[in-house]
Amino acid sequence: MKILKYIFDRLMALLGLLFLWPVLLIVAILIKCKMPGPVFFVQQRVGRNGKLFACHKFRSMTMGHNGSSVSVAGESRITPLGAKLRKYKLDELPELWDVLIGNMSFVGPRPDVPGYADKLQGEDCIILTLRPGITGPATLKYRNEEELLATVENPIKYNDEVIYPDKVRLNRYYAEHYSFTKDIQMIFCTILGKHMMYNDELI
Repeated sequence: MKILKYIFDRLMALLGLLFLWPVLLIVAILIKCKMPGPVFFVQQRVGRNGKLFACHKFRSMTMGHNGSSVSVAGESRITPLGAKLRKYKLDELPELWDVLIGNMSFVGPRPDVPGYADKLQGEDCIILTLRPGITGPATLKYRNEEELLATVENPIKYNDEVIYPDKVRLNRYYAEHYSFTKDIQMIFCTILGKHMMYNDELI
């Protein structure tokens, strides 16, 4: 199954880049015209086996901000264009390149900044055996994470004490009960904005 996942990731990433290059080009031009600075946001993230890799996204924030790694909907560092890109997940299209070169997968735990995934302990470390994913069970469940965080008094504390531990739970279950069929279902649910049942809960 893991070999099938590996082949699927490379093939679909290549096809995605070949078919979506006009969209990538248009988004890049819009960013260049409306948001002075680089088109891409490149950041070190924790990958498989805890190794750092350069994760690529379209830039959605202002230059030079010193904000938290926890993003909240409506905050000033996110530009108007960036908000639209994030809403429709267009900012994540460059991650197709990361999938193609083997740093990421289509489905798996989201790639965290240092200080989260690299701090996992005990049996939770099984998550680090996975390549980070563009989507996954935790991504689906918390697809409106930024809006949720905007409703709480302390977003960082709520993320660290409530959301992140729940993501770890979901990602650990994914690692321990891998299913290629579920991968395909998660990809379609992500594209179509649908929910699905996973481990007896709606995500």
